[in-house]
Amino acid sequence: MTRPTLPSWLFVLFLTLLVTATDEFIIAGVLTEIAADLRVGVSAAGQLVTVFAVVYAVGAPTLAVVVDRFPRRPVLVAGLAVFVLANVAAAMASGYGALLASRVVAALAAATVTSAAFTTAATGAPAGQQGRYLGVATAGMTAALFTGVPVGTWLGDALGWRATFWLIAAVGSIAAVGVWTTAPSVPGGVPAPLRERLAPLRRADVLRLVTVTFLAASGGLMFYTYLSAYAATTASGSGALLSVVLAVVGLAGLAGAVLAGRADDRLGHRVSLRGVIGGHALALMLAAGLGFASVDGAVALVVMLAVIALWAVFAWGLNPPVQGSVMAAAGEHAAMPALAMNISGLYLGTGVAGAAGGIVLSATDARFVPVVACALLVLSFLLTLVPSTGSRDMPAHPEVPSAEPVGRDGH
Repeated sequence: MTRPTLPSWLFVLFLTLLVTATDEFIIAGVLTEIAADLRVGVSAAGQLVTVFAVVYAVGAPTLAVVVDRFPRRPVLVAGLAVFVLANVAAAMASGYGALLASRVVAALAAATVTSAAFTTAATGAPAGQQGRYLGVATAGMTAALFTGVPVGTWLGDALGWRATFWLIAAVGSIAAVGVWTTAPSVPGGVPAPLRERLAPLRRADVLRLVTVTFLAASGGLMFYTYLSAYAATTASGSGALLSVVLAVVGLAGLAGAVLAGRADDRLGHRVSLRGVIGGHALALMLAAGLGFASVDGAVALVVMLAVIALWAVFAWGLNPPVQGSVMAAAGEHAAMPALAMNISGLYLGTGVAGAAGGIVLSATDARFVPVVACALLVLSFLLTLVPSTGSRDMPAHPEVPSAEPVGRDGH
């Protein structure tokens, strides 16, 4: 029996999450050009990345509560419109202050769009395919990790740093039109007092799952951030093959996101989440062991690439099961704020990963990065074993009677 064809609106959500996530990473490839043009230090230009991530993490749950009462399609379109305008403003910025302000607005818009996109993907999925749909949407964010910096660097060299923001604005406009014309009709949350709408975010199960995400992101992205140093230390000379290593991570990560979504549909949220986190911890354990093993030459390189590919499958397989688990714990009427808070945990973990990994690297060497990362994943895995305090493992597809389960294209 063949699986039904995925609807066009799901690929529009893929594009939407690709462009909003790429907006964070793309600037890293043009930092020196921005610093020279705006006459600021490279470190000051680097704060544009930090500010985007922090504002995104803080703004996601706050804005999700504010817009939760509105239907998802208008929220997505309005958020993308603001996102596009913010990137146009960045492309036309005359000074550092104006560019920084535009990055703040872009981060707030991207945070709103991301949580609404995940909610739409999960709620618009047919029964039994929520994980699959979340996996496809997640793949957009995964792809952004491997497209942002290369595209930004290439455009910066060819056309100048402002072209990177014009590109993001153009793709964001295409995504907005696509959402408006194809996205399913998903209603907003039930009107309720603010205290009542925030109540699910205080549930122990939701907070536990956000912590699971935070610890997994901290460990996994710590290893990713210092992957070049680990590769150079583990397989002599492999630092020159960083592009190959990143390609392996990209392909394996995309596969992991899709496969984890299908596993979530087949096995349920709890089992698939434990499998992904446990596999992630095991892969980092293997990476740590390889770092201290006496393996040289081509054998070391092949084994390292295999271990990194295994790690990437589990590292980027996190989102489908954890997002589904968060929705089940929060309840369908609080799905968007809860997903937004989980995304905040992901971004905060990203920030911790860079800082903590830097401390490890300066105190020891790159071989110890996967050791510390593995410890964080073990803690994350232990939290997945904690029994639920009240929510049961909901079906893969939450029932939302007033939502149209298909897109306008009839799928």
